Amino acid sequence: MEDSNPRPPGILNDRSARTLIAGDLEAIFLPSHGMLCASLCHRGEEILRRVENLETSAVRGSTAGIPLLHPWANRLAELRYSAAGRDVELDPSSPLLHFDEHGLPIHGVPWSHLTWEVIEQRRDSLVARLDWTRRELLTVFPYRHQMQLVATLRPDGLTLETTLNADMDGPVPVSFGFHPYLGLPGLPRAQWRLTLPPMRKLLLDRQGLPTGEEEPFVGLDDCLDEPDLDDGFTLPAPGLSFCIEGAGRRVSVDFLAGYRYAQIFTPKNQDYIALEPMTAPMSALTSARGLHLVEPGRKFQAVFRVCIGTARQPSAGSIQRP
Repeated sequence: MEDSNPRPPGILNDRSARTLIAGDLEAIFLPSHGMLCASLCHRGEEILRRVENLETSAVRGSTAGIPLLHPWANRLAELRYSAAGRDVELDPSSPLLHFDEHGLPIHGVPWSHLTWEVIEQRRDSLVARLDWTRRELLTVFPYRHQMQLVATLRPDGLTLETTLNADMDGPVPVSFGFHPYLGLPGLPRAQWRLTLPPMRKLLLDRQGLPTGEEEPFVGLDDCLDEPDLDDGFTLPAPGLSFCIEGAGRRVSVDFLAGYRYAQIFTPKNQDYIALEPMTAPMSALTSARGLHLVEPGRKFQAVFRVCIGTARQPSAGSIQRP
């Protein structure tokens, strides 16, 4: 059934919008606009960022809220790639592509161009499906498959479980991810405390693309008055947690399964950060590094959770200041 609840400011006039409620949390999803999570409110305060004007974001192809980045997360090194036995040449004039400041394709097909079908809804959960069979989608990513997204809201957080089901006509490369824009209400960003676990940092070139080399990263536990990151990481194990906290609130992104890489984006002088789960490193479709293939008729699952709780006591010092 269609959701008739009032929309927070900035929500698109989307009759497919669905609201989930659990305890002090409320989430809004837009199935006809990429299954975008357009709002996540805790005790009436918005946790997501860049959701003030979704109409403009949809027109520009910009990311906002919690968007799915599919069929690739972040940048591609060029307008062509080869994967699973297919050579693909992307059309730079395609409305299904968005480009970064270097003219590189970024974030896959914009969320506003992807229409999902809701197949089940309860008060605190939602199941939606996307069939990747339309001709225009296949010109960008010529691998027939189906995506299923299960969103489950609990009083302590939102879990997103994504399943890629490969069709029978060939393997499907996996390089999707999510881009959660997060913030702490009522507190300047310089006072947010960011905690990152030990990982392997991907070395990047001038265009922000992985060189294939890595270096140790011992972790981070510090305020965001100085860190200005846009870095990729390899995760040593599943179950890692990345968090911000302050003003009595803690918001974490927990990588539960299927996400072996992360991008951490903390642009200075902005009121948000992004702690991004990724199934493959940036530009895996062009480099083949870390690229997983789903065999015909098989599936791939990835799960992460945004948890909201009470902040810990401030620690005495930082592990590392980048």
